[in-house]
Amino acid sequence: MQFGIFTVGDVTRDPVSGITPSEAERIRNAVAIAKKAEDAGFDVYATGEHHNSPFYTSAPTTFLAYIAAQTEKIVLSTSTTLITTNDPVRIAEEYSMLQHLSGGRMDLMLGRGNTAPVYPWFGKDIRESLPLALENYNLLHKLWHNDVVDFEGRYRTPLQGFTSTPRPLDDVPPFVWHGSIRTPEIAEQAAYYGDGFFANGIFWPMRHFQKLIELYRRRFEHYGHGTQKQAIVGVGSQLFVRPNSQDAMNEFRPYFDSSPVYGGGPDLETVSEATPLFVGSPQQVIDRIMELPEYFGDYQRQMFLVDHGGLPVKTVLEQLDIIGEQILPVVRKEMAARRADGVAEAPTHGELVHKKYGDKPARQPRPNANRGDNVTGTSPYQDSDPAKPAVMPAL
Repeated sequence: MQFGIFTVGDVTRDPVSGITPSEAERIRNAVAIAKKAEDAGFDVYATGEHHNSPFYTSAPTTFLAYIAAQTEKIVLSTSTTLITTNDPVRIAEEYSMLQHLSGGRMDLMLGRGNTAPVYPWFGKDIRESLPLALENYNLLHKLWHNDVVDFEGRYRTPLQGFTSTPRPLDDVPPFVWHGSIRTPEIAEQAAYYGDGFFANGIFWPMRHFQKLIELYRRRFEHYGHGTQKQAIVGVGSQLFVRPNSQDAMNEFRPYFDSSPVYGGGPDLETVSEATPLFVGSPQQVIDRIMELPEYFGDYQRQMFLVDHGGLPVKTVLEQLDIIGEQILPVVRKEMAARRADGVAEAPTHGELVHKKYGDKPARQPRPNANRGDNVTGTSPYQDSDPAKPAVMPAL
């Protein structure tokens, strides 16, 4: 099982100090947090994608590539890649490039986002968000799994004889998670393709996400990808920990009360009881984490939000030390001991390569990346007849 941290990338006023960090400070601090996550023993670091204030996360592949160059083991991912307002061709190319630069230490989570004005900024209609998400991923999947793609849909210009570049590392596309907080159709989509489903459990009751995960697992089996135990599930939570519970509650409360998400709603105690917001001592947080399989069964990836709402970077780094030293070793051991037989492992690039190629030696040549020609629309692997003329596709 993988454990990681994720950020939504907000630039928020610290309600205790009254200081709002600059974008430059927030970006530098986010890099420091990602590097600290690896040192503290986390498996995954993920960033969101937003194109509006008060967020800085408009260029996730650039950001993650910079972190990849300064880390060695941690898997880099997204807590949302906008499948609705991004062109699938750009997603295919940018994340394949990140896959190469990171040596396969990456995957991504697709989502529709929750900021309505973004749609018209990118020439899209929010009323079409669900069919747009479904069609765009259909194209992205084709681009990564087919060397030459012909495509015609409702929401973009057609493609004829198109090859996205670079091709996926080892001819194995990045693993894709489909994230949702409310939409059964996205759970269905994840199941249809045999991809992962991520329930970002923050802000909502756990019973709500339990239903989405159960739907995804049933449909995963229905589409023939394996048993329900082999479905790939991720869960998002938020936590704040201090050596004793009262200090944790007292220190976190002003950040909770001033949060643009939590503020004005139920109090901290009510939200902590109903949702995966865990605030307390290390043992209390361990106990709450170990309750999650009671709702979601055995799953593959647990992500924690630790830097939201104006928390100073010093506090976040302290959190990572406490979690890494006192919480992760315990929950890793207990989760492994309780895990049922036949449950799928968390996906990695190495595991996906092995699934495709088997036990072939590492020096086994991979397929040549140069298989398509976006100028002529021909492929040297499709048209081997030298007498056959190259034909420019119709525009």
